[in-house]
Amino acid sequence: RGISLNSARSVLDHIQGEDLLVSCYYIDCGMNAFAISPAQLYSNTPSDFDFKLESLAQEFSTLSEFAEHLAANVDIVFPVIHGKFGEDGGIQELLEKANVPFVGTPSNECLRAFDKHNASLELDAQGFLTVPNFLVEKDKLATSELEEWFRSINLNKENGKVIVKPTRAGSSIGVVVAYGANEAAEKAEGIFSEGIDNKVIIEVFLEGGCEFTAIVLDVGTANNSEPIVLLPTEVELQSSISSDIQEDTIFNYRRKYLPTQQVAYHTPPRFPAEVIDCIRKGVSLLFRHFGLRDFARIDGWFLPSPATSLPSSENGVKFGNTEYGAVLFTDINLISGMEQTSFLFQQASKVGFSHSRILRTIVQHACSRFPSLVTSNNAWTALSRKMQSAKQALIIPNGTCKQKAFVIFGGDTSERQVSLMSGTNVWLNLQGFDDLDVTPCLLAPSNGYSSHNEDFSESSRDVWTLPYSLVLRHTTEEVHAACFEAIEPERVEITSRLRNQVMKELERALSKQDWFAGFDITDEQPIKYSLQQWIDYVKEAKAVVFIAVHGGIGEDGTIQSLLESAGVPYTGAITACRIHICLQL
Repeated sequence: RGISLNSARSVLDHIQGEDLLVSCYYIDCGMNAFAISPAQLYSNTPSDFDFKLESLAQEFSTLSEFAEHLAANVDIVFPVIHGKFGEDGGIQELLEKANVPFVGTPSNECLRAFDKHNASLELDAQGFLTVPNFLVEKDKLATSELEEWFRSINLNKENGKVIVKPTRAGSSIGVVVAYGANEAAEKAEGIFSEGIDNKVIIEVFLEGGCEFTAIVLDVGTANNSEPIVLLPTEVELQSSISSDIQEDTIFNYRRKYLPTQQVAYHTPPRFPAEVIDCIRKGVSLLFRHFGLRDFARIDGWFLPSPATSLPSSENGVKFGNTEYGAVLFTDINLISGMEQTSFLFQQASKVGFSHSRILRTIVQHACSRFPSLVTSNNAWTALSRKMQSAKQALIIPNGTCKQKAFVIFGGDTSERQVSLMSGTNVWLNLQGFDDLDVTPCLLAPSNGYSSHNEDFSESSRDVWTLPYSLVLRHTTEEVHAACFEAIEPERVEITSRLRNQVMKELERALSKQDWFAGFDITDEQPIKYSLQQWIDYVKEAKAVVFIAVHGGIGEDGTIQSLLESAGVPYTGAITACRIHICLQL
């Protein structure tokens, strides 16, 4: 529910506007529906406003009444419920019965794709390589059958390593590692007892494998799906001695959504070109076969040769075999996470889409699939273009340049991750002002975050100006590492080639759609400056600095003093005031 709240907040932030009125609705754990104010989306968790619903929200007596309300009051619904009821076809069936248009895949197709075991059987039947697995149903667990499965795939029944997870749950909830049949059975019973699901799938642990995830967009017409896969992301898990004892090394809920130094993302993956092509082709085939719509996210694994984790019987002519190893698809996410730094926005920003543009593209494509919305979609497109033209005319009446603004965040204190979140929010919000040219900047130690340098002088810090895509990370360490990766000559060449390929595919298809507004960002390289060089650069650009650095030199007056000396305007208190506050504390 928390991830769903984050997604809803992000969707609201980036699609609402004068041409698009957004209403917000909430379904609680008891399946009660409410109309809520947008302000409630800015709570930290759903629990923060659950207890206020009776007094602050409009409650519907039944889900049917809720659906009738939607049919009478909205043009289209954008479901952002992750997991049960959101991705298993529940909300989709409710909307279909009320003839309410919605973004995403129809109910029957959701039901077929969301169940991990059924999807695996379907993939196997369609000729895809699959991960060997065993289905366990609540109150039907036979340890002897599980032990026989271990033997059948040459896995030691005493300590063979497996993954145990619910068949119908999202966001890596309930995913655990087990050793041997007995422990796997215990972990399965744990999932049952927690009420996460009544069916569990036990899979071979893919030793030596590299996890990836890929966003796919449907850019076809109303009757013909045309999925185009963006640049996939490699998920590199970085071991931690203390945590691996308890969690092993899996991409669990914490690593996926919370700040951690145990994961790094690489977009595109550091795989051979043939493997990346195989991933993109496979995701596209899968999208078509399962009848998905508008957008989705597909997760999987690349097992470099030799793929010792797979039984030899799996190797043959099935899709996924490459010269360099095996590609397997394991999870179909019908409603991809849409929090600010999610894979959707990371991958979309690599190929020209801002948050707003990718979300509006998804919504407008969904509108184009419903005959009842063709007229209103055309009117929306015309209004959006008229408003954009009017804004441009106001912004640059006589060749006036946009005001440049630099948002600086990060630093080297314990508050640097909060600073990253603050800076990202400020930068994204300022992006919405057409008279501003906003550049995000990372303040970082010159010798990196892994060192323990006690030199806190001005010369010990660098500032990186960042392209759009590199800001979208969970930690300053991730952003810093991504900067260095982005300027490696080999990575520059590979990324440029693949980005151009994907953008050509997208442009060829989307140019046929009257509503497509074009790409709105470029993916430039990051540039490193010393702190003083950066201040000189800002001064030359005649820019304003928004200081979002928490603690340290961001709040003790150091940055402010340097900017004042250079005559650069900045936000916040003046140096003398900050020094006085620090002394008082």
